[in-house]
Amino acid sequence: MPSHITPRSAQPPSRPPAGSSSESGLDRRAELREFLRSRRARLRPEDVGLPSSTRRRVPGLRREELAQLAGVSFAYYTRLEQGHGTTMSAEVLDAVARALRLSGDEHAHLFRLARPELHANRHAMPHTQRLRPGIQLLLDAFDGVPAYVFGRRLDVLGWNRLAITVFGDWSRLPPRERNLARLFFLSPAARDRFADLEAKMLDVVSVLRVDACTHPEDTELVALIGELAEKSNDFRRLWARHDVRRRGHGVQRLRHPVVGELTLSFEAMGLQGDADQTLVVHHAEPGSTSRKALWLLTGLSALRTESAC
Repeated sequence: MPSHITPRSAQPPSRPPAGSSSESGLDRRAELREFLRSRRARLRPEDVGLPSSTRRRVPGLRREELAQLAGVSFAYYTRLEQGHGTTMSAEVLDAVARALRLSGDEHAHLFRLARPELHANRHAMPHTQRLRPGIQLLLDAFDGVPAYVFGRRLDVLGWNRLAITVFGDWSRLPPRERNLARLFFLSPAARDRFADLEAKMLDVVSVLRVDACTHPEDTELVALIGELAEKSNDFRRLWARHDVRRRGHGVQRLRHPVVGELTLSFEAMGLQGDADQTLVVHHAEPGSTSRKALWLLTGLSALRTESAC
């Protein structure tokens, strides 16, 4: 299943999906083409100081307008949007990023797609994902805060007792199902716990797209994206947006079956020694009802652990 996905319903049955790739990994040229088109489509002429026109067949800036803003020829920019980024200098890519008003995450994504050779050695992918025993001890030491670690493809690698009390018992799932993307798009129980489900799903899709670009040879990721595209309308809709971002902190509103609504802040931190593993820690404001609810859930999780022994 291709990692660059066009919803099947949008294609005639006899025609392969646009931008499809083999099962060996990501089609970078198709990804680059669609990413640039999507970023160009979100800009209005008046946003960049150009006169607006009512005779536009498609939304956003035209190619020639973007080329003018970036200071490159129309033909040169067209080659980039056709997927020929490997011939482009860093200066040209920087100019295009400025013209498109890309965020920092989007700017980096453009370089990963257009100049993959600059990232190939930096992101060599190990064969297996393992959580260091010391990290699990750290998770267990957190008191009153749910914490977990995810790796490539958003696989959940480790957690503490409070995390599974808050988010659902991942320990009861087969290892293949301990994946945040599968949970958020395919598990009704997991989806029901998030009051801001749309924002969470967008975060998940954005991380998967970055992973797909960073590790284009990851066939397990290709299979995961294909599975989600087949089974989830929400995933297909959000994947088509080509949004790229990594939120290192924020706020989530949860609906817990025992304590009701929780408002938790989170911090996401990369782990030293493995760039693909991220530690996520949630906490509540001191004195808040969410803080009191976390302490209640901490006690419940301790009682369940004792009764299981």
